[in-house]
Amino acid sequence: MTSHAPCAFAIPGDIRTLTGGYIYERRLLMGLRQRGHDVTHLRLPDSFPDPSAKQMRTAVAALQKVGPARPLILDGLVFGAIETAGLASVRAPVIAMIHHPLALESDLSAVRRDHLFRTEYDNLRLARHVLVPSPHTRDILMQRYDVAAKRITVARPGIDPPKHAAAPVQPPLILSVGIQHKRKGHDILIEALTRLLDLDWRAVIVGSPWDADHAALLRAQLDRSGLASRLSLAGRVPADRLQRLYGQASIFALATRYEGYGIVFDEALLRGLPIVSCRVGAVPDTVPEGTGILVPPENADAFAAALRQLLSRPAMRRRLADAAALAGRRLPGWDQTALTAGGVIDRIAAGDPGSGDPRPGGAC
Repeated sequence: MTSHAPCAFAIPGDIRTLTGGYIYERRLLMGLRQRGHDVTHLRLPDSFPDPSAKQMRTAVAALQKVGPARPLILDGLVFGAIETAGLASVRAPVIAMIHHPLALESDLSAVRRDHLFRTEYDNLRLARHVLVPSPHTRDILMQRYDVAAKRITVARPGIDPPKHAAAPVQPPLILSVGIQHKRKGHDILIEALTRLLDLDWRAVIVGSPWDADHAALLRAQLDRSGLASRLSLAGRVPADRLQRLYGQASIFALATRYEGYGIVFDEALLRGLPIVSCRVGAVPDTVPEGTGILVPPENADAFAAALRQLLSRPAMRRRLADAAALAGRRLPGWDQTALTAGGVIDRIAAGDPGSGDPRPGGAC
């Protein structure tokens, strides 16, 4: 096996957490090891991006222990929130892993948004390189955070072949997958579904109650909606059940308010599911033209109209499904993600001057 540079990967909380970001980083870590990298996994406090002072000190101390010969990939929840002075004390060359800038998260106060923007902006001056999952996130970092293009590498998420054959159920199943957080727009989906009571369908929303307060609001909204017999707010489900749901579905729907990529869209394409989502963030780049219907965010009427088209026009649904399946067959595997990221690690470890300037104030 070809020798590759050692590295460290710092991730807050449980790497087995079922969100797109954690799935991406778990698969990247596994792929780097399979590729021949000696990867040290650092588990940091799970409170990021809102750590206590003690947890911040714990995280900085853990990062300081990584030697200068081991490039350090730093998860975006930590990178965008860690104290800049603490990050500057880290000896290892830092590779930021940014799914989307923290200041673009939903439901932030103006003060909190400004703090996160300034912290991430300053921390990007200290990064040797930046890994992102999509061209959209790359463009955001270039345009809003003044990061030079040569300092950024897009390492697109990979896919795994389906474990279960497609077996669509009747009435048509609408599947939505995303954590119970305001950014995912499940409240918009529920509202949209109340406008489709004259049609025959069932729906399932899968996703852990990441934000307990928002999860309670979704449950209350469902209770008021009159949809309880047709819509299941399933929460986190075992991986095998989720795969079976993808196979049983006829439509994938996510009324997201923002995505830095959206691995679930690739999962839907892989299974030939037409997609209804929102024209926001990286979604237009992730959902190819002709594989679904994208509508403005925060618009339950438009979302309902798109779902109505697919439910009431089977020929249109089949046409989009065929295009989705074709796009799914073209998606890369996780080995390509690891190959791309591994190349960055090797270049950083070799001291490639084109990979970035880690000095405070260095051109980013």
